[in-house]
Amino acid sequence: MGDCPNIHEGDEDLLESPRRRILEKCCDCPNFRRDLERFQSSGHPLGPVFSLIHDEYRRQKIHIQSLLSFLDSKSLEIRFFHELGSVLQSSVDLEEVLSVALTAITAGRGFGMNRAFLLMTDHKRDHLQGYLAIGPRNFEEAHQVWDEISHNDMDLQTLAQNFRKNKLSAERAKFHDILEQITVPLSNTTHILIKALDGKQPLLIEDAYHHPDVDPDFARLLGVDTFLLMPLVSRNRRVGMIIADNCITHRRITAEDMHSLETFTFPVAFAIERASLYERLQEELSRVTEAHTKLQEQQELIVRMEKMALVGRITSSIAHSIRNPLMVIGGFARSILKNTPDGDPKRNFIESIVGEARQLEGVLDEILNYSDSLYPTRDFWDANQLVETALRESAAALRTRGYESTFSAGSELPPAYIDFKQVSYCLRTILQCDLNGTGHPRAMDIDTHREADAVIIRIRDHGRYLPQEELDAIMMPFSSTQEMGAGLGLALCKTILEKQGIPLNAQSVPEDGIFFTIALPIRKEEQ
Repeated sequence: MGDCPNIHEGDEDLLESPRRRILEKCCDCPNFRRDLERFQSSGHPLGPVFSLIHDEYRRQKIHIQSLLSFLDSKSLEIRFFHELGSVLQSSVDLEEVLSVALTAITAGRGFGMNRAFLLMTDHKRDHLQGYLAIGPRNFEEAHQVWDEISHNDMDLQTLAQNFRKNKLSAERAKFHDILEQITVPLSNTTHILIKALDGKQPLLIEDAYHHPDVDPDFARLLGVDTFLLMPLVSRNRRVGMIIADNCITHRRITAEDMHSLETFTFPVAFAIERASLYERLQEELSRVTEAHTKLQEQQELIVRMEKMALVGRITSSIAHSIRNPLMVIGGFARSILKNTPDGDPKRNFIESIVGEARQLEGVLDEILNYSDSLYPTRDFWDANQLVETALRESAAALRTRGYESTFSAGSELPPAYIDFKQVSYCLRTILQCDLNGTGHPRAMDIDTHREADAVIIRIRDHGRYLPQEELDAIMMPFSSTQEMGAGLGLALCKTILEKQGIPLNAQSVPEDGIFFTIALPIRKEEQ
C-alpha cells in the first residue's frame, strides 16, 4: 500500500496514524531493522541506545501478547464454568447431570480429556462401583467423534443432551466389560481409589504399571499408564469418583489440568448428590402414593363388604321369614291339586297358585344363594368336572325347552381355585336362565381352555338374544329394569363370581345369540 511493504489491504487507517504505524508495523519491518543496524555500526553514540530500546520493546510486546492469550483462555474457561454451573444447578435429573459431567470432561471446548469413567458410591452395599463411561476405544473411533464435533458447533448443554439421547446407552454397553469389574469395598483403604476418595484431592497416577499403590490388575483393566483420579465429595459425603485419561492422544496431564478439574469436581459432586436425593425422594413419593392408593382401595373394600354383609343379613332374614309360610302355601296347593279332577273349574286357579309358589321359592333360593356368596369357601377343583356336573343337573330343564348342548373339554387343564358350590350354581343359572327372545336353533356350545393364568369357560347360547344394553342392565344386581324371576339369577351370579375375583362377561352377538365367558383363576394370590 504506497511505498510501505507492510501495509496491506485493510490497513488503510494506519496511513493516517503515524504513531500506530510505527508501533504496529515499522518496529518489525526488515527495512527498519536493517537501517537500525547501519545506524548502530556508524559509531553514533545513540546507536546502542536505539538498539536496546527496540529489543526491549519487542520483548514487552511478546509478553503482552502472551498475557492476552492467557486472558483469552481464562475467559473461555470462566465462560465454560459458568455454562457448566448453570446446567448443573438447574437439573435434578441424575442421567442429565452425569451426561453433562462426562461430556464436560471429554469435550474439546471443556477439559479435552480422551476418556472418563464415573464410579458411584453404593452406600447400601458399602462399595465404590463403576456406573458410566464416555470416550473412544480406539483411534478410528476417536477420529470419527472429533470430526463430528468439529462439524457441529454445539454448546455444552446441547452436546450433553445429544449424548444422553443418542449415545448414553451405547457408551454404557461399550464400557460394560470394564465398568462391571470396577467394584471396590469402601473398607479397602489400601486400594488407590479408596485412598484418593478418602484424601478428597485429585491424584495423578503416572507409570501406573509400576506404581507401588496401584494394583497391576487395575492398571491393565484401564489399559493406560497415566490417569487422573478425581474424588467427588459433597459436604463430607463420598459421592463417587471420576477417572480421566488420554488413552488416544497420550497428551500429558498437567498441573493446570488438575487444578481446573479440582474446581470442577465440587459442583459435579453436589449436583449428583442432589439428583440422587431427588430420585430417591421420587421413589419414596411413588411408594407412599401407591400405599395410599392401596389403603383407599382397602377402605372402600371394607365399606363395600360391610354394606354387602348388611344386605346379606337383611335378605337372609326376610327370605327365611317368607320361606316357611310359602312352603306351607305351596304344599297345601300341591296337595289340593293332586285331589282335584281335570274337569274341575277350580283346577286352573290351583295350578296358578302352585306355579307362582314354585317361582317364589326359586327367587328365595337365589336370594339365599346371594347371601351365602358373601362368604365363599375356595379350593382347587377340576373345571371340566364342574361343567359336566352343571350340564348333568341342567339336562332336564334344557330338554324341556328343546335345547341341545355340546361340551368340548380342554385337555391338561390346571385345577381352578374356586368355591365349587357357588360356581356350579352360577353355571346352572346361566344354562337355565329365562331370557326373552328364545328362537332357533336352540343350541348351546360349551368349551374349556387355558389362557395365561386362568381356565376359561365359554358358553355360546345360540337360542336367545337380547340387545347389549338390556343384557348389561340385567347383569346389574337388583336393577330396576328387572322383573322377579326373569334374569335375576344372572345378576346374582355376577355378584357371586365377583366376590371370588372371577370375571363374568356377557356379550350379545346379533343373529348368533349370547356368549358368556368365565375366567377361573388357578393361583391363590390372584384372589
